[in-house]
Amino acid sequence: MNLNNQHKLVIYQIFTRLFSNQNITNKPWGSISENGTGKFNDINDAALTSLKTFGVTHLWYTGVIAHASLTDYSQYGIRPYHPLIVKGKAGSPYAIRDYYDVDPDLAVNVALRMREFEELLERTKKNNLKTIIDFVPNHVARSYCSQARPEGVRDFGQDDDPTKAFDPKNNFYYIPSQEFVVPEGPAPAIPITGPYVESPAKATGNDVFNAHPSVYDWYETVKLNYGVDYLNQQKKHFDPIPSTWDKMYDILAYWTDKGVDGFRCDMAEMVPVEFWGWVIPKVKMLNPEIIFIAEIYNPAAYHTYIFQGHFDYLYDKVGLYNTLRPLMEGHGDAREITQLWQNESGDIAHHMLRFLENHDEQRIASEFFAGDPWVAVPAITLSATLHTGPFMLYAGQELGVNPTENEGFQGKDGRSTIFDYWGIPEMQEWINGGKYNLEKLNAPVRKLRDFYANLNQLILNHEAIYAGEFYDLQYVNGFGQSPNYDERKLFSYLRYTQNEKLLFVINFDRAKTFNTLVKIPDHAWFENMKLENPEKYRLKSIFPLEAMRSEIPASGITVQGLTLTLKPLDVWVLRIEDVKA
Repeated sequence: MNLNNQHKLVIYQIFTRLFSNQNITNKPWGSISENGTGKFNDINDAALTSLKTFGVTHLWYTGVIAHASLTDYSQYGIRPYHPLIVKGKAGSPYAIRDYYDVDPDLAVNVALRMREFEELLERTKKNNLKTIIDFVPNHVARSYCSQARPEGVRDFGQDDDPTKAFDPKNNFYYIPSQEFVVPEGPAPAIPITGPYVESPAKATGNDVFNAHPSVYDWYETVKLNYGVDYLNQQKKHFDPIPSTWDKMYDILAYWTDKGVDGFRCDMAEMVPVEFWGWVIPKVKMLNPEIIFIAEIYNPAAYHTYIFQGHFDYLYDKVGLYNTLRPLMEGHGDAREITQLWQNESGDIAHHMLRFLENHDEQRIASEFFAGDPWVAVPAITLSATLHTGPFMLYAGQELGVNPTENEGFQGKDGRSTIFDYWGIPEMQEWINGGKYNLEKLNAPVRKLRDFYANLNQLILNHEAIYAGEFYDLQYVNGFGQSPNYDERKLFSYLRYTQNEKLLFVINFDRAKTFNTLVKIPDHAWFENMKLENPEKYRLKSIFPLEAMRSEIPASGITVQGLTLTLKPLDVWVLRIEDVKA
């Protein structure tokens, strides 16, 4: 039992460029002057107070570190980028152009952009919130060149021998004697004045070790060399420590010194776990409280990246997200949740970060996903309460953001664009000229946001959720053991500590009502939760708040179990209380 964990992390992802943009033009392929962009300064005390009250503990500011774009900042000494190697006008925030700089788009005064970010860090801390930023270790923009690196720091590639395809001393992988071939694809976002020349070509970020990646590759990026010879049986050369390792430590130390509280590590599994096992303890010597979150999609590597790589938390995309999304779409099977937690039980469950939206995924409300934000109620409740690990929301999820337009390079795909300058109408209603309040939200949106706020408070304030044990009730209720209990659409479980016992019953079906008996086996009741005769206890509905429903039998629970009516997309969270309490 993890009673040392006095709260559950509630991470709120802010795609900084989009978050506070109040420009309503939204012209496809629009420039920054046409469509505008959010700024560090826009995330004011009103925004941070609102998010703190909403129930957030950590803010993940996405797209902070300087990346390649097509906006011209040459008057500030920033080198322009060739349009053939930038996706969209705003560019991908994962095509890093300078690890020691912040994105000039996000500054009111470009010359003081780092100071404006530092002030945002200070405001965030003052509002009792913690800051997470992206660390992008696997790849950089094709024309990477740090202009802001501290004196004495050697740049990536500065000491490379480009005549060698691989050398453990090199920072990049090369394709000797070949020029890079820009893939044929969408026309560049601005006119070009000449070809892009890269000779010799470097390997592309998603492990393309030739000179001609496709338009579907991460062709705007180049792969960094951590001492693995991918073209020679992936032989590892880690002694002596490769220079890329030392340079990456210096970068992490730089941002840690600025007061960042955590790093979300992009495509962490594409970097050798030995590097993480070396660098994370070194950074934690600078700040023992700092957290590392791995974007990882290979369940076979989970244990390795936690226990050898020392990551605090891992993305649970392949696990819970991929299990819940089909249920939300009407064709999934709740029995897979049991298989999932069994695979993630014991020593890794509390390391899993659960979510249903982020910048890579389609919005729940979009036609490409569920088409209705309320369909998420069962799935998001389960995501937040299944185990003790972190819970993450993407800014606007609580407002039912639904992208319906072709934004430019991103196109129309149900995602909020990461490549284009854009404003999000649902967010702009909440921003309300910098007030960040509910004045302009209509009743349905307010109700949705209230649901998420209440969910955040539920998981922050109930010991059984943030620190308790888990017990799956499917095996004793499904498979014909309880009347009208469909284990493909219903899921029930217990969360408990010595001080608190909670029963969760969830209906994923969008159309069907179930009148069923939910059983709690003697083993769970007497041995796990250490309770006495069930008839000495009553059940109190604690979530959703509007669901203080009279259907709960007045006598509470019996030795047979609890009879419940589960309407479509229904959620019951019930506290087991002593009748004398």
